[in-house]
Amino acid sequence: MQGQSPSAQLENRKLDKRLADLAVVIPVYNEEKNIRACIESWLRVLTGLEIHYLLIVLNDGSRDKTEQVLSEFSQNKSIQIVNKANEGHGPTILRGYHIGAGLAEWVFQIDSDNELPAETFHTFWDARHDKNAVLGFRVGREQSVIRKIISRTAKITTSVLYKCHHKDVNIPYRLIRSDDLIPILSHIPHDTFAPNIAISGALAKTGASVSELPVPFEPRAHGVASLTDFSAFTNAVKSLIQLVRISRSFS
Repeated sequence: MQGQSPSAQLENRKLDKRLADLAVVIPVYNEEKNIRACIESWLRVLTGLEIHYLLIVLNDGSRDKTEQVLSEFSQNKSIQIVNKANEGHGPTILRGYHIGAGLAEWVFQIDSDNELPAETFHTFWDARHDKNAVLGFRVGREQSVIRKIISRTAKITTSVLYKCHHKDVNIPYRLIRSDDLIPILSHIPHDTFAPNIAISGALAKTGASVSELPVPFEPRAHGVASLTDFSAFTNAVKSLIQLVRISRSFS
């Protein structure tokens, strides 16, 4: 497999028995005050489910003490820590997906801000049978006007481009079967700003069987989101262009 792209390598692994039942992808950027509680909550919940799991924690060039906090978990064989140069949230998620899909039968993605609780995950795991994916939708979430506009635009865009009518197309609380995720990833460039939106659209466009379940939203306990409203708006324009291009690749 030398010289092949990550997607091609993953395609070649599809027939191999994967090492774990579940890989949980957690991108992290400047979350020194939240990441410990996040990891501990997921370890507690997943251990209670008695499944073979792996946490893939990707530190996207954090400038605070995130790397130092992550080092506390370096001896835990259920955690793979990836410290890397800053690429952005989207590319970091994609890197985690590529790693996770090669290691586990199912891939789950969650952000590191602890806004969506690990305690809800058991309902997703129970709902996975006979499904290609289980996607969440946030309840009780308060957004600024700009972010509401961005979320609404994303939903309309995926509806028009992908015939996708999922309730929360960008939620970072999603469980996807690896054999369904791998071919989708081959269509998504590594620098995509919002890959989860494209994945939601692709699941709809390819006729995947998807369940949707509610996830209670809890405001972060510490810090603020790294993406300001202005940055979110400017990047939304970039994301729209990328989503158009990606949708054409599924035609």
